[in-house]
Amino acid sequence: MRWSWLSGAGTVFALLVQAGCTAGNADAVREWPMYRGDLAGTGFSAMAEINVANVGALRRSWSYSLASSAPGARGPNSQATPIVVGDVMYLPTADRVVALDPVSGAELWSHAVDGGSPSRRGVAYWAGAGDSAPRVIFTSGSRLIALDAASGASVTSFGQAGEVDMGVPYNSVPLVYQNVVVVGANTPPGASGGVGNARAYDARTGAQLWEFSSVPPPGSIGHDTWEGDSWEGRLGVNAWPFYFTMDAERGLLYLPLAAPLPFWYGGDRPGANLFGNSVVAVDIQTGEYRWHFQTIHHDLWDHDPPAAPVLFDAPMPGGTVPALGLTTKSGYVYLLNRETGEPLFGVEERPVAASDVPGEVAYPTQPIPVKPPPASRVSYQASDLVTAEDTSPEHAAACAALLESVGEIYNAGPFTPWAYQAPGVAPRTTLLFPGLLGGHNWGGAAFDPRSGYVFVFSRDVGTFGWVEDAPGESPVPFRRGSPRPGNFDVAMGDSRWPCQKPPWGRMTAIDAATGDIAWQVPVGLTDGLPPGRRFTGRPGRASAIATGGGLLFLASTDDNRFRALDVTSGQELWVDELEARGNANPMTYGGSDGRQYVVIVAIDQVIAYRLP
Repeated sequence: MRWSWLSGAGTVFALLVQAGCTAGNADAVREWPMYRGDLAGTGFSAMAEINVANVGALRRSWSYSLASSAPGARGPNSQATPIVVGDVMYLPTADRVVALDPVSGAELWSHAVDGGSPSRRGVAYWAGAGDSAPRVIFTSGSRLIALDAASGASVTSFGQAGEVDMGVPYNSVPLVYQNVVVVGANTPPGASGGVGNARAYDARTGAQLWEFSSVPPPGSIGHDTWEGDSWEGRLGVNAWPFYFTMDAERGLLYLPLAAPLPFWYGGDRPGANLFGNSVVAVDIQTGEYRWHFQTIHHDLWDHDPPAAPVLFDAPMPGGTVPALGLTTKSGYVYLLNRETGEPLFGVEERPVAASDVPGEVAYPTQPIPVKPPPASRVSYQASDLVTAEDTSPEHAAACAALLESVGEIYNAGPFTPWAYQAPGVAPRTTLLFPGLLGGHNWGGAAFDPRSGYVFVFSRDVGTFGWVEDAPGESPVPFRRGSPRPGNFDVAMGDSRWPCQKPPWGRMTAIDAATGDIAWQVPVGLTDGLPPGRRFTGRPGRASAIATGGGLLFLASTDDNRFRALDVTSGQELWVDELEARGNANPMTYGGSDGRQYVVIVAIDQVIAYRLP
């Protein structure tokens, strides 16, 4: 075999425990059995055949099309991370779920999904129990579907003919632990099914096991943070992330919960609005509440934690602390004790700007970490406007024209509320940093146990907006408005360039032992700039994986490149230009040929790499 273990049996054992495996199971090192590799969501593989010394020789090995064969069918626009269990790869395509040979890419079986598309983000694997054979479990709209892992046939004993009606759509990857399948909910305005709570089902039968009320009903912890009956029927506050994480030793599942809806106006919901914008720890078997930490009180920005937290053990004075790292769209990363929810390095309630929207009472303070500092831009001032020397005269001129067209700009630092544009009054527009897509998005964080670094990728693109009077038929008296386009960027050729000084996308390594930033580098090129100015960093939503070879792999940036970075410094060591954007988290595994492979899904195809 050519794959390598990390030196130190203790590190490998800890990783295997988090993944729910036994220390003697070598397959756990060479597999990638769930979305982020393991239950802890580390995005880490101990495999080290591909390393800092030889990654420059990495080459494409095979590819597989994810497109539909039906004439005129929509493209897959995939964001999937495949999984590999045993010697089989499983992933969704535009209209089917497939099993592939991970060494050759040859199709082993294909299951067409009728009545809708499979989630474009991935599938889960259940190892089976008793007389029940292993299954592939995935979602399609509001359906939870189980297939036989060996054949791809529907498991008719699961739910009704192999399907369970979840009631609310969930467009991402279930978490499977023992015989429990956990799903979230996607509940934008007008979504079918109404309020979306995280729920769990029996992997054997499809029977519902529990449901967690993310907006606390009367008599529950947090109910007093909603005034009157504003909690009732509230949309949002849902667990929409692409995946979940859990601490198998403690039996704790971590639910990252979104902002209440509508997010831009909260005059109809005074208070902190728990469990909005929180991570909540619940018992995996019962869904019973254990603890919570709220990252934003009374959110007005849709700056929820978009990904499940990464779990790791942090070396602290007095001993190792069970910890987690939670990324947020607000640009902050919260390092917490995963057993109690207490911050590792302190969180301060800092005063923030008040809202001038009639009837709106923005929360007067917000919880901001003492450490680490924000990993993306959280404010803007006039001196931050890009200049010709930063990029090009054409870009600087276009950005100046954009600002002139918008009029008065308002930014009061982190958590700047939306300005109110009253009829007949000179308009004022909030320029929000991070923008609505956030500093960090759904890719989440990765953790390297050798360096002790938590890795997060962030984007720096601002959003313009305001709040204005809504039409009389609106359920709330105000609506959010914005210029068109609504972001603080301009079209330059076939791409869009942000209008503040670079960087516009960067990778940050946070030392879990101290909370300090170990290094931070721009990632991504702006190809339309002269060679000496192209290294601006580029926006992206997905994140990286780390490997025992001392590498980070990332394909998130919108310059359509797949990269390997040095874990210790962020230095770029290898790059491959893709035909389409790798808007997905990568993965790696060991094939039956004893070789290590690295894989990225790039919109309409899955591409595997290996050394010659």
